[in-house]
Amino acid sequence: MRLGKGKWLLILGAVLVVVDQVIKVLVKTHMSIGEHFSVLGDWFQILFIENKGMAFGMSFGGVIGKYALTAFRIILFVVLTVWISRLVKRGSGDDKRAPVPTGVLVGLTLITAGALGNIIDCLFYGLVFTESAPGVVATWGHYAPFMQGKVVDMFYFPLWTWPDWVPLVGGDIFFEPVFNFADSCVTVGAIYLILFQWKFFSKEE
Repeated sequence: MRLGKGKWLLILGAVLVVVDQVIKVLVKTHMSIGEHFSVLGDWFQILFIENKGMAFGMSFGGVIGKYALTAFRIILFVVLTVWISRLVKRGSGDDKRAPVPTGVLVGLTLITAGALGNIIDCLFYGLVFTESAPGVVATWGHYAPFMQGKVVDMFYFPLWTWPDWVPLVGGDIFFEPVFNFADSCVTVGAIYLILFQWKFFSKEE
C-alpha cells in the first residue's frame, strides 16, 4: 500500500519525537545534573543540564512565565499542525493550486516535531520523574506539577575558546549553549526553510 505524503510526514514527525524522548529519558535516568562525558574529543560532549524555560538554556518569567511559554508552545504546535495539513492537500482533488514543495513540508515538520518534543518535557516530566540534582540521578516519581516540568538538555559543543586579546569575547567559549535533539530539529528546519524555501513563503499570502 502506497502511503500518501501526509502519512509520510506524520511518520517522520513521530520518529523525530521518539528519538528526542529516548535520548532525554536515557540522560535523565542515567546522569546527574552537571555530569558529562566526551563523545568526540573536547569539542562534542554530553553534558546534562535542565532549563525551566526557552531553548538553549534560556529562562523566561518564573512560574507564570513557564505556564505562558508552555501554553505558547502548545498553540504554536496546533497552528503548525493545522497549517501543514492544509498545505499537504494543495493540488489534490478540486484544489487547482500547485502542490507545495516537499522541502517546505519537511522543514515545517521538523519545526513541529521539535516543538512537541519540548512540550512533552514541560507537560509531563515533572509528573513522572524525581528531581535531578548534582550527584543525584532521577528515578520514576514526581517533582513538579503539570506544565512545570524542566526541559532536558545534553548536547554541548565547546568548539574553541577565544584568545584573551579578542575584544568583548576574549576568554569566552565560542558556542556555549547546551541544547537537545528537539532544539536541533527546530533550528535545522528553520534554517533550511530560510535558505532554500524562501521563494515559497515570499509568494504566500
